[in-house]
This record gives sequence, structure tokens and C-alpha cells, in this order.
Amino acid sequence: MILRPVRAADIPAVSAIYNHYVLNATCTFATEPEGEAYWRDWLAAHDGAHPAIVAEDSGQVVGWGSLSRWNNRCAYRFSVEDSVYIRTDQHRRGIGRLLLTELVALARTHGHRNIVAQIADHQPASEKLHEALGFRQVGVLEAIGFKFDRWIDVAIWQLRLDGD
Repeated sequence: MILRPVRAADIPAVSAIYNHYVLNATCTFATEPEGEAYWRDWLAAHDGAHPAIVAEDSGQVVGWGSLSRWNNRCAYRFSVEDSVYIRTDQHRRGIGRLLLTELVALARTHGHRNIVAQIADHQPASEKLHEALGFRQVGVLEAIGFKFDRWIDVAIWQLRLDGD
């Protein structure tokens, strides 16, 4: 298993992984699969201090993760949001932990002070993963999203990297 930056050639695999969750899960609030233009813009926005990485096993992308701007307002510039998605046939292999561990290291390298995770629908595996890496739940937005004909909570998790 290797972790490396996302390349343009990875976009079909990254898109397929993500779009599966768009159609079948509440871990993303997107309701329609994202097309080529979206992913081209996404890749362009994920460089430098906001990297995107893939987990590759035997030449295949089996998961991906990214650090995105938490908010576009200038005062939030030292805070990022993490995203981690694993191909459904690759769950329970520790890929999510590898990706999130690397994202935390990259956030430190780039001088970020906070990583925020928005975990929809109180997904136990995602919450357990974030907790294991030192994140703590700092709030819940109740019934904030509507998908699959129901209202969904979003738990907000935070990892402070500044040691305060």
C-alpha cells in the first residue's frame, strides 16, 4: 500500500469512489454524482497547503483523502477540513487510518492549526477513526441536511494541532 498525491489520471477512480457514496450513503450531502468539470476544479484546488492523496494497492486506487479550506473567509485560513473515502470493497483494512494519519501529518507540515471533520449521520466507523487520531466532538448540527427522505445530523469534530 502506498500513499501519494492525486494525479489527473486518478480522477476516474477518485470520482467512482466518491460518487458511489453520493448515490448510496449519507456521508456526503451531494445528491447527484459529480461530473468531469467538478473533478478538474477539485484537483486544481487541492495542491500546496490543501493536498489530496490516494491510497494505491497493486496499482489500483483504493481510497483517497484531502484537506480543503474550512471556510473561505481569511481568518479561517489556518483551519482545514478533512475528507476520507474508501472503495467499498476495501473497508476494514486500515486504509482510512493510513490516509487520515497522513493528512494530519500534511496539515502540520503546512502550518495548519485545526482540522475539522463533519461527520454526517453519526457514522460510528468515521467517528471512531477520528477519535483514535485525537479528534474530539465539539458540536452537532441537528437535522441540518435532508437526503434519502430524512433529516440528518452532522457532528463536528476538531483536532487542534497547536497544542493549546
